[in-house]
Amino acid sequence: MNRADKLDSALAAVIAFSTFLWPGGPVLAETVEINDIEMYYEIIGEGEPLILLHGALLHTGDTWKNVADDFAKNFQVIVPDLRGHAATANPSGDYYAEKQLALDVFALLKHLEIETVRAMGISMGAVTLLHMATQQPDRIKSMVLIGAANYFTEDDRELARNLDTQNIPADQMRQWREVHKHGDEQITAMILNNKIGLDDYESTAFTPPYLSTIKADTLIVHGERDRRVPINIALEMYEAIANSFLWIVPNGGHVPIREFYKENLIVVAEAFLSGQMIPGRSKNIN
Repeated sequence: MNRADKLDSALAAVIAFSTFLWPGGPVLAETVEINDIEMYYEIIGEGEPLILLHGALLHTGDTWKNVADDFAKNFQVIVPDLRGHAATANPSGDYYAEKQLALDVFALLKHLEIETVRAMGISMGAVTLLHMATQQPDRIKSMVLIGAANYFTEDDRELARNLDTQNIPADQMRQWREVHKHGDEQITAMILNNKIGLDDYESTAFTPPYLSTIKADTLIVHGERDRRVPINIALEMYEAIANSFLWIVPNGGHVPIREFYKENLIVVAEAFLSGQMIPGRSKNIN
């Protein structure tokens, strides 16, 4: 099957099965073989590449559908389904951490022949960006971290341990079944992977000296009332990453990008990603 046939097939799959479509339609929708998986991704808009990474148990559509088109006015927006999520399977069934997700995203960028990129990530996607920005610091020009954690607290670990398909509300399971294309087995595997990951004390353990190796300009966005990741973690990252800004969203939760938070996020993130905000090591910005 040539590239054109693959594109036609992928677009047909999107129309047939996805619960979301960008209002303007994707410029490209494709499944590509990288590492040991077939990663699904979409591209909308034109311009400088901007990759958007979703959180755990989520997928591209329900995470970014409210903002991706706005960013696509000024960027070429790349939105993948990460390993084990939605249309991207984890066929081996092996545990994967955010470090592996970072390698997958780098492989996707190689496929797209993109050397450097700007990026936004939520929760698991934000932790993936921390790995990318420390693994290959010169590859990430700037990044927006939303609900990120350089380590997980015991409260967060306890929430993950208590998560089970038996105690998930029926409407939530119904939504997951619509978007995670490989059925209940995939959903169960995602939950198990999340549990194992939060007890993996090595994969997400970014000390301040390690964070200080990050070269990317970094905007840390954190909800004031994030019940999963306390504000002090955002402050620690802000102090450790030299070229960083910190935005505490008043009354915001773990993912403060929906409803009335949306417009402010778009304005601030676009200003940051386009270089209108210049971070400095002194953090004394007038």
